[in-house]
Amino acid sequence: MAYVVAATWLARPGEQDKIREILGIMTPLTRAEPGCLMYIAHHSPDDPHLFFLYEQYDSEESYRLHTETEYFNEYVIGQAVPRLESRERVYYLTLD
Repeated sequence: MAYVVAATWLARPGEQDKIREILGIMTPLTRAEPGCLMYIAHHSPDDPHLFFLYEQYDSEESYRLHTETEYFNEYVIGQAVPRLESRERVYYLTLD
């Protein structure tokens, strides 16, 4: 059973390129984490401000450790969040 995070980010007007850049930095860093099973960032083809992140970790603890990394705090909390109008996260467990 995997711990899943589905996150929706809505960038403030004019901030979508910086959000894309931040996600480009976060993707390989997160994928290299020992507990990360999957990390895929998406960008809406219809709304340039809308981003969707699909993440899978081997446990809730691995996700918690991800959120405590230096780069998560630097890029997501420090740089991305101030550029977002909204940030929503929903958590799931896979059925397998």
